[in-house]
Amino acid sequence: MQLGIGADGPIRGRRVAVTGLGAVTCCGVGVDALWDGLLHPSVVGGAVRDFDPEAWFGPKEVRQIDRFAQFSIASAAMAVEAAGEIGADPARSGVMFATGVGGFDTLAEQVGVYNEKGARRVSPRLVPMMMANAGAAGISMRLGWRGPSEVIVTACAAGTHAIAAAARLVASGRCDVALGGGAEASMHPVAISAFANMTALSTSGHSRPFDARRDGFVMTEGAAAVVLEDWDRAVARGATIYAELAGAASTADAHHITAPSPDGSGAVACMELALADAEITATDVGHINAHGTSTPLNDLAESRAINKVFGEPGPLVTSTKGVTGHGLAAAGAIEAVAAVLTIHHSLIPPTAGYEEPDPEITLSVVHGEPRPWVPSAVLSNSFGFGGHNGCLVFLPPS
Repeated sequence: MQLGIGADGPIRGRRVAVTGLGAVTCCGVGVDALWDGLLHPSVVGGAVRDFDPEAWFGPKEVRQIDRFAQFSIASAAMAVEAAGEIGADPARSGVMFATGVGGFDTLAEQVGVYNEKGARRVSPRLVPMMMANAGAAGISMRLGWRGPSEVIVTACAAGTHAIAAAARLVASGRCDVALGGGAEASMHPVAISAFANMTALSTSGHSRPFDARRDGFVMTEGAAAVVLEDWDRAVARGATIYAELAGAASTADAHHITAPSPDGSGAVACMELALADAEITATDVGHINAHGTSTPLNDLAESRAINKVFGEPGPLVTSTKGVTGHGLAAAGAIEAVAAVLTIHHSLIPPTAGYEEPDPEITLSVVHGEPRPWVPSAVLSNSFGFGGHNGCLVFLPPS
């Protein structure tokens, strides 16, 4: 990753290794459940299955931590466990975690309490449970990490942006290890109704990324986290290195609060900057984990952007949202974990729901069956309401 441009050109930072992965998704709890769900589609978004908060929290804690923060802490704990004996200086260990709206369920519940029972019955825990930084703060306290602990809120691009920010902490030398990711738990009737009334949700209940029949996204909840570490340090301690996070970028469409720029110009710039950050070219990319929300506008704009950067049909493309649905701020983190797993397993999951190609979309969409491949560079895309764009570039470990 680059830290900036100096008089003599780009200033390279330290290499960033991915040494731990964690996930809580509609496929189940854990990275293995996510991977199996992607390879053998049986769910389409919705609530997280089989999540028992008491596996991570005591009875009192469960009542004092909103579901999104529970997901945040659980996914982080799994990622750190997978990373092994990290042993880093707590002062040089940081957390960058994302959410879209924080503790929405808690806020909605307490608004109801206020309306029905009055001000004196509102919980004093409302603020620490609803605040967007509760997940990141909970992770830092759980791990005892005293480096930067911050939150990024950029809608559906937030998880990607948080992982990028965590990687910069490591690349710059500020931290030796950092945890990045995102979480969302907003499956409340009010939130669902809002998305439905803006015609963003699928009326058929199906998530069909890039398919001609796509009619909107299927909402989900969940979280994912990655442990990022100084490459040389990870090698020295004998850590399993899943991938190298070699590049990242962020741009804005500056176009519309919910619709993407039709020509995909913001996404084009973001992908090109991420490739430049990783010091690779478009021909080096073998796979794209697309944002692929299953909405008519997003998928068409993203496909046009991919064509402009990579040509037609370009690298192998998949979208996990045919299975995972759209996790809002958690989406980019879940997709980043999936992108790393395609490298680790030398296998690209199919795009569930993709059966009828859209003649306007000319991408090489992996569908039907998983696709074996010889891992090369993987690009993971996220594009959010507000015109926020985020891209990550992962390389096989070498």
